[in-house]
Amino acid sequence: MPSIPAKDCAPGLYSRRRPAETALYQVVQKHFETFRALCQDDWEGQSMPAYAEREFRRYLECGILAHGFVRARCDRCGHDFLVAFSCKGRGVCPSCNTRRMVETAAHLADHVFPKLPVRQWVVSFPKRLRYFLQRDGKVRSAALRIVLRIIEEHVRARSPGASSTARIGAVAFIHQFGSSLNEHTHFHICVIDGVFEATSEGGVAFFEATLDAGESAEIQTKIRRRVLRMFVQRGRIESEEAKAMLAWEHAGGFSVDASVRIEGPDRQGLERLLRYCARPPFALERIEMLDEHRLLYHLTKPMHDGRTCVRLNPLELIGRIAALVPAPRAHRHRYYGVLAPNARLRSAVTALIDDTQVPSETGPVGAEQPDGSKRSPARYLWAMLLARIYEAFPLACPVCGSPMTIIAFITDLPVVHHILDHIGEPSTLPRISPARGPPEWEGWDESSGQEPGFDPAPEYEFDQRNNW
Repeated sequence: MPSIPAKDCAPGLYSRRRPAETALYQVVQKHFETFRALCQDDWEGQSMPAYAEREFRRYLECGILAHGFVRARCDRCGHDFLVAFSCKGRGVCPSCNTRRMVETAAHLADHVFPKLPVRQWVVSFPKRLRYFLQRDGKVRSAALRIVLRIIEEHVRARSPGASSTARIGAVAFIHQFGSSLNEHTHFHICVIDGVFEATSEGGVAFFEATLDAGESAEIQTKIRRRVLRMFVQRGRIESEEAKAMLAWEHAGGFSVDASVRIEGPDRQGLERLLRYCARPPFALERIEMLDEHRLLYHLTKPMHDGRTCVRLNPLELIGRIAALVPAPRAHRHRYYGVLAPNARLRSAVTALIDDTQVPSETGPVGAEQPDGSKRSPARYLWAMLLARIYEAFPLACPVCGSPMTIIAFITDLPVVHHILDHIGEPSTLPRISPARGPPEWEGWDESSGQEPGFDPAPEYEFDQRNNW
């Protein structure tokens, strides 16, 4: 569905989300404590960082009216509307992940990318290197710098009239997940399709690039060679192994794609592309619960063996999501070139955007606050983001269509429960199931010496982890 500016949205009917009725919430509610207890016992070599556990616990409170809510009221007809508080988490909550995705794309489309063509570069790496890229932030950053420098060299060479000092403008999104809830580090890089350089008058000049689809193979070869050299220099792989990987067929597992290009005037297309690049690790609508112990995660496209879904049990689903929760203060997208925070030409490049003002969290962008400070243009009103993606304005009265006003933030639990009981909404908190042990097997023979609920131990020691 194409996005439209919030000011052009026609008010539509909005219904409050009910997370407790979704399959993901029920899985976490019933099995999270069991998973955490198993991780403490080093279950299958898995461990749960403290920040991942914190995200799961915050998710269990997100969108639940019994934890408190905001009250909105229509002055015209007196209709009331309650909005539950959100957890504002990263990596677990589908609603907060969607808000972060839409807010990031809206900010980049409205305030960062000028009305110039933008090309998406997708770079992935062989499985042999993904372990280090997934777990070593310095190696991951070094690989991203190599990729950006090679792309900049190539774009500059294909931009007629540009000098050797011209720079590109790019925003790189670091994805540490694949489409099947697997760990897969790769980069989605949105690059303005050309280079910039300063003019003698103090302005900025843009030189558009002329790239052919077949040139990706040349860039792929350069990335392959330099990344492998970096891995050897950092002691992650041996030089003999790097030489062998250079001789592998099918580009040795490296992949570069630059076939997607958005023209400058197509702002809706640019925002859709940015949402795709800023998307969360999983989608709630793809999780299907078959029964209490079986789940399906549907894929966007069939795998190499023809499968269209992944079968999981609740503990496996929680484990995969926990492994994809980003660490605190870890940036998931980075600016490069003239779009870098301290770039000399950043203000001149971003000034090429149309001066259309977009509402922020407390009013127009740049509006002064009571203390004299200014709001960042990255702050968007919650209602405007929902209207932007769903084309339904949540603060429009469902009875008469008039604008509703937020009149109170209710956090006192006795008052919360009294109001919820009065309107017929659940006032008790969802029950979080305690950790439980494995089920006892019927007919277990004590003389076997084997613990119930476990397969017999193998006759030899075997390490199932990949040992390179």
